[in-house]
Amino acid sequence: MTPAATKLLAATADRLDAVTTGVGRVAAYFVVATVVICFVNVYLRYVLGIGFVWLQESYIWTHVAAIMFGSSYALLLGGFVRVDMLYARMSVRAKAWVDLLGTVVFMGPFLWMAGASGGSFFLASWRMSERSAYESGLPGTYALKATIVAFAVLVAVQGLAIVCRCVLTLLATRRT
Repeated sequence: MTPAATKLLAATADRLDAVTTGVGRVAAYFVVATVVICFVNVYLRYVLGIGFVWLQESYIWTHVAAIMFGSSYALLLGGFVRVDMLYARMSVRAKAWVDLLGTVVFMGPFLWMAGASGGSFFLASWRMSERSAYESGLPGTYALKATIVAFAVLVAVQGLAIVCRCVLTLLATRRT
């Protein structure tokens, strides 16, 4: 691979990581919103005896958004648990191969299925203008279901960054 191509691959990985980082920062606000809304809901309900279905559903929505949008950021930071006891003892090159193959062979098909299934799930909900099962609940349940597709896309973006970095590592370690 030419130095220019290597530079382009590294820049692509950096840009993808930047997208993931930006989305991760937004997801952090969803976590804060979840805590605040949950606190307000509990206070209103158990202290003042007032309950709103839409308020209870809204903290579920923000929690879902935090998880679905934050998953790619967790992947970027290595926040997922590794079960492989051998990985820690592997060389940099071997780790790159494990990460590359794991991303392409396991994550790729999973994300494809999640995106395809989530997409049809979202479209069915959108076509019928699905809303909460409760009269005073939130409308637009399809927006909540769209987070499945967003999850698949965002994790795929980070997966592509992982693939780029693995290829760079494999090319660099091949020369040494």
